[in-house]
Amino acid sequence: MCCEWHARFKRDRTSLEDNERSWRTSTSSTHKNLETIRRLVHEYRRRTIKDIAAIVNVSDGTVQTILTCDLNKHRVAAKFVPRLLTPEQEEHRVAICQELRRRALDDSTFMSRVITGDESWVYGYYPETKQQSSQWKSPGSPRPTKARQSRNATKSMLIVFFDIRGIVHHEFASEGQTVNAGFYCNVLRRLGEDIRRKRPEL
Repeated sequence: MCCEWHARFKRDRTSLEDNERSWRTSTSSTHKNLETIRRLVHEYRRRTIKDIAAIVNVSDGTVQTILTCDLNKHRVAAKFVPRLLTPEQEEHRVAICQELRRRALDDSTFMSRVITGDESWVYGYYPETKQQSSQWKSPGSPRPTKARQSRNATKSMLIVFFDIRGIVHHEFASEGQTVNAGFYCNVLRRLGEDIRRKRPEL
Protein backbone atom coordinates (compact mmCIF):
# COMPACT_ATOMS: atom_id res chain seq x y z
CA MET A 1 0.00 0.00 0.00
CA CYS A 2 2.90 2.38 0.76
CA CYS A 3 4.41 1.70 -2.66
CA GLU A 4 1.04 2.31 -4.30
CA TRP A 5 0.61 5.71 -2.60
CA HIS A 6 4.21 6.63 -3.38
CA ALA A 7 3.56 5.97 -7.07
CA ARG A 8 0.40 8.09 -6.96
CA PHE A 9 2.21 11.07 -5.48
CA LYS A 10 4.97 10.71 -8.07
CA ARG A 11 2.21 11.13 -10.66
CA ASP A 12 1.45 14.61 -9.15
CA ARG A 13 -1.35 13.50 -6.82
CA THR A 14 -1.80 15.93 -3.93
CA SER A 15 -4.99 14.78 -2.19
CA LEU A 16 -5.09 12.23 0.63
CA GLU A 17 -8.80 11.55 0.12
CA ASP A 18 -10.09 8.51 -1.78
CA ASN A 19 -11.29 9.10 -5.30
CA GLU A 20 -15.03 9.28 -5.84
CA ARG A 21 -16.44 6.09 -7.26
CA SER A 22 -19.80 4.90 -8.47
CA TRP A 23 -20.80 2.06 -6.16
CA ARG A 24 -22.39 -0.98 -7.74
CA THR A 25 -25.59 -2.09 -6.06
CA SER A 26 -25.56 -5.55 -4.54
CA THR A 27 -27.09 -8.20 -6.77
CA SER A 28 -26.81 -11.09 -4.29
CA SER A 29 -28.68 -9.88 -1.20
CA THR A 30 -32.04 -10.04 -2.93
CA HIS A 31 -35.41 -10.89 -1.42
CA LYS A 32 -35.41 -14.17 -3.35
CA ASN A 33 -32.01 -15.21 -1.98
CA LEU A 34 -33.04 -14.17 1.53
CA GLU A 35 -36.16 -16.34 1.40
CA THR A 36 -34.21 -19.23 -0.13
CA ILE A 37 -31.60 -19.11 2.62
CA ARG A 38 -34.35 -18.84 5.26
CA ARG A 39 -35.99 -21.97 3.84
CA LEU A 40 -32.68 -23.88 3.65
CA VAL A 41 -31.86 -23.11 7.27
CA HIS A 42 -35.33 -24.09 8.47
CA GLU A 43 -35.14 -27.36 6.54
CA TYR A 44 -31.79 -28.31 8.12
CA ARG A 45 -30.31 -26.05 10.78
CA ARG A 46 -26.87 -27.67 10.66
CA ARG A 47 -26.09 -26.43 7.16
CA THR A 48 -22.79 -24.56 6.96
CA ILE A 49 -22.28 -21.22 5.22
CA LYS A 50 -20.32 -22.97 2.47
CA ASP A 51 -23.14 -25.47 1.91
CA ILE A 52 -25.73 -22.71 1.63
CA ALA A 53 -23.50 -20.59 -0.62
CA ALA A 54 -23.03 -23.54 -2.98
CA ILE A 55 -26.78 -24.20 -3.18
CA VAL A 56 -27.79 -20.55 -3.70
CA ASN A 57 -24.74 -19.82 -5.89
CA VAL A 58 -23.65 -16.69 -4.00
CA SER A 59 -20.52 -15.83 -2.01
CA ASP A 60 -19.86 -16.98 1.55
CA GLY A 61 -19.85 -13.33 2.67
CA THR A 62 -23.31 -12.74 1.23
CA VAL A 63 -24.69 -15.79 3.05
CA GLN A 64 -23.01 -14.63 6.28
CA THR A 65 -24.56 -11.16 5.94
CA ILE A 66 -28.04 -12.50 5.19
CA LEU A 67 -27.93 -14.96 8.09
CA THR A 68 -26.59 -12.56 10.72
CA CYS A 69 -27.96 -9.17 9.60
CA ASP A 70 -31.15 -9.91 7.66
CA LEU A 71 -32.33 -13.09 9.40
CA ASN A 72 -30.73 -12.27 12.79
CA LYS A 73 -29.40 -15.80 13.29
CA HIS A 74 -26.33 -16.95 15.19
CA ARG A 75 -24.46 -20.24 15.15
CA VAL A 76 -24.69 -21.96 18.53
CA ALA A 77 -23.74 -25.43 19.72
CA ALA A 78 -26.05 -27.81 21.56
CA LYS A 79 -25.62 -28.01 25.31
CA PHE A 80 -26.05 -31.01 27.58
CA VAL A 81 -29.19 -30.85 29.71
CA PRO A 82 -28.72 -31.80 33.37
CA ARG A 83 -30.99 -34.45 34.81
CA LEU A 84 -34.06 -32.92 36.43
CA LEU A 85 -34.74 -33.87 40.05
CA THR A 86 -37.99 -33.81 42.00
CA PRO A 87 -38.15 -31.55 45.09
CA GLU A 88 -37.93 -34.66 47.31
CA GLN A 89 -34.77 -35.84 45.50
CA GLU A 90 -33.20 -32.40 45.85
CA GLU A 91 -33.96 -32.31 49.60
CA HIS A 92 -32.52 -35.82 50.00
CA ARG A 93 -29.27 -34.78 48.26
CA VAL A 94 -28.97 -31.70 50.48
CA ALA A 95 -29.46 -33.82 53.60
CA ILE A 96 -26.77 -36.30 52.50
CA CYS A 97 -24.31 -33.49 51.71
CA GLN A 98 -24.89 -31.91 55.11
CA GLU A 99 -24.34 -35.28 56.83
CA LEU A 100 -21.09 -35.87 54.90
CA ARG A 101 -19.88 -32.38 55.76
CA ARG A 102 -20.63 -32.94 59.46
CA ARG A 103 -18.73 -36.24 59.45
CA ALA A 104 -15.78 -34.66 57.65
CA LEU A 105 -15.60 -31.90 60.27
CA ASP A 106 -15.82 -34.39 63.15
CA ASP A 107 -13.27 -36.88 61.75
CA SER A 108 -10.07 -35.65 60.04
CA THR A 109 -9.53 -39.07 58.41
CA PHE A 110 -13.04 -39.31 56.98
CA MET A 111 -12.19 -38.06 53.48
CA SER A 112 -9.25 -40.46 53.14
CA ARG A 113 -11.62 -43.38 53.75
CA VAL A 114 -14.24 -42.36 51.17
CA ILE A 115 -14.43 -44.44 47.99
CA THR A 116 -16.49 -43.17 45.10
CA GLY A 117 -17.22 -44.57 41.68
CA ASP A 118 -18.15 -43.46 38.22
CA GLU A 119 -18.90 -44.98 34.85
CA SER A 120 -18.19 -43.77 31.34
CA TRP A 121 -18.51 -44.98 27.79
CA VAL A 122 -15.24 -45.78 26.05
CA TYR A 123 -15.72 -45.36 22.30
CA GLY A 124 -14.09 -47.19 19.44
CA TYR A 125 -14.74 -44.19 17.17
CA TYR A 126 -14.71 -40.39 17.36
CA PRO A 127 -18.06 -39.03 18.60
CA GLU A 128 -19.68 -36.01 16.93
CA THR A 129 -17.81 -32.85 17.88
CA LYS A 130 -19.38 -29.73 19.35
CA GLN A 131 -18.77 -27.85 16.08
CA GLN A 132 -20.37 -30.60 14.02
CA SER A 133 -23.54 -30.46 16.13
CA SER A 134 -23.94 -26.67 15.98
CA GLN A 135 -26.78 -25.14 13.99
CA TRP A 136 -28.35 -21.76 13.15
CA LYS A 137 -31.09 -20.30 15.37
CA SER A 138 -32.98 -17.09 15.99
CA PRO A 139 -32.69 -15.26 19.37
CA GLY A 140 -36.19 -16.28 20.42
CA SER A 141 -35.99 -19.96 19.48
CA PRO A 142 -34.93 -22.56 22.08
CA ARG A 143 -31.34 -23.75 22.19
CA PRO A 144 -30.82 -27.17 20.55
CA THR A 145 -30.09 -30.14 22.76
CA LYS A 146 -28.58 -33.56 22.20
CA ALA A 147 -28.11 -36.76 24.15
CA ARG A 148 -24.75 -37.17 25.82
CA GLN A 149 -24.41 -40.73 24.54
CA SER A 150 -25.68 -42.50 21.44
CA ARG A 151 -26.10 -46.23 21.03
CA ASN A 152 -23.22 -47.74 19.10
CA ALA A 153 -21.80 -51.22 18.82
CA THR A 154 -18.21 -50.00 19.12
CA LYS A 155 -18.34 -48.81 22.71
CA SER A 156 -17.86 -50.35 26.15
CA MET A 157 -18.82 -49.16 29.61
CA LEU A 158 -15.90 -48.59 31.99
CA ILE A 159 -16.66 -48.65 35.72
CA VAL A 160 -14.04 -47.15 38.05
CA PHE A 161 -13.88 -46.81 41.84
CA PHE A 162 -11.26 -44.57 43.43
CA ASP A 163 -10.30 -42.97 46.73
CA ILE A 164 -8.04 -40.09 47.72
CA ARG A 165 -4.93 -42.04 46.66
CA GLY A 166 -6.09 -43.32 43.28
CA ILE A 167 -7.97 -46.13 41.56
CA VAL A 168 -9.08 -48.99 43.80
CA HIS A 169 -10.99 -51.08 41.27
CA HIS A 170 -11.97 -50.88 37.60
CA GLU A 171 -13.64 -53.17 35.10
CA PHE A 172 -15.41 -53.15 31.75
CA ALA A 173 -19.01 -54.27 31.46
CA SER A 174 -19.21 -57.19 29.06
CA GLU A 175 -20.95 -56.65 25.71
CA GLY A 176 -24.71 -56.95 25.99
CA GLN A 177 -24.60 -56.76 29.79
CA THR A 178 -27.69 -55.24 31.40
CA VAL A 179 -26.61 -52.78 34.09
CA ASN A 180 -29.08 -53.34 36.92
CA ALA A 181 -29.07 -53.79 40.68
CA GLY A 182 -27.89 -57.40 40.45
CA PHE A 183 -25.01 -56.46 38.21
CA TYR A 184 -23.88 -53.69 40.57
CA CYS A 185 -24.10 -55.99 43.57
CA ASN A 186 -21.56 -58.27 41.88
CA VAL A 187 -19.39 -55.26 41.00
CA LEU A 188 -19.44 -54.12 44.65
CA ARG A 189 -18.44 -57.62 45.80
CA ARG A 190 -15.41 -57.50 43.48
CA LEU A 191 -14.72 -53.98 44.73
CA GLY A 192 -14.71 -55.26 48.31
CA GLU A 193 -12.18 -57.95 47.39
CA ASP A 194 -9.88 -55.35 45.81
CA ILE A 195 -10.22 -53.08 48.85
CA ARG A 196 -9.24 -55.89 51.20
CA ARG A 197 -6.23 -56.65 49.01
CA LYS A 198 -5.09 -53.09 48.12
CA ARG A 199 -6.35 -51.08 51.12
CA PRO A 200 -6.36 -53.49 54.10
CA GLU A 201 -6.37 -50.54 56.53
CA LEU A 202 -9.86 -49.59 55.35
